[in-house]
Amino acid sequence: MSGISAGRTGSDVALSQALLLYTGKDGAHFATAHAVIADRQSGRPIIGAGRPLDRKVLVQTLQQLAEHVAPRAEFLPATVLGASPDAVTWWCPPAMRRVFFECANLGKRSAVVPHPGLVFQASNQGFRVFAVACSVRPVRETPLFEPPYFNTWDVGAICIGSARVPKRVDVASIDGWEAGFFNSAFTHPNAGGKRIEYKDGEYAFWRDMLDGKFGETFPLNALVPMKRTVEQLVSGQIGRGE
Repeated sequence: MSGISAGRTGSDVALSQALLLYTGKDGAHFATAHAVIADRQSGRPIIGAGRPLDRKVLVQTLQQLAEHVAPRAEFLPATVLGASPDAVTWWCPPAMRRVFFECANLGKRSAVVPHPGLVFQASNQGFRVFAVACSVRPVRETPLFEPPYFNTWDVGAICIGSARVPKRVDVASIDGWEAGFFNSAFTHPNAGGKRIEYKDGEYAFWRDMLDGKFGETFPLNALVPMKRTVEQLVSGQIGRGE
């Protein structure tokens, strides 16, 4: 898929200031604020001279940080399977959705086709998608299957490109993450394990899919099992070191 950028990553922010906290022998505390500057030779950030930090400035600084960092209480839709400060996991029931292809083998094509149930995870480590064989909300033990799509790597990782997705990883941004996936064009199968079980391979599968061979029902017998479960994904066990 051409174009998915991960959520809030190091490329979105730059080190600019540092707060140093001090504790005296009598238990008193105070803080200093320091500008962070780049070393002229190495370019590495170094802490500059400090200034005393009073209560008003400290409170304002913490409030600004809370707007971007602190998790907020929010309503959880039934599609959400798990949410933490680092990741949001949700599912989409089987549905007819439009897909876009731009590749040498299939050409430039688009059609509304059936999709299996899907489980997405947006996290600070990237964006993943998996298939499930059920048509109801997955449970802990629900097995995951390889995503039957081009532009995906092993363990469900979605190929990063230039498509715009939310910079935040939270429940309110789910629609934006889904749009980043479904509105991007599939361009090529990525290297790695098998994504689809089909007699003549993934190109033949998607050609038949675009031609309407499967009607309005995704062929679940084409899904490739992963020997992993929804619980493993939600708990952060998938993708770590893989």
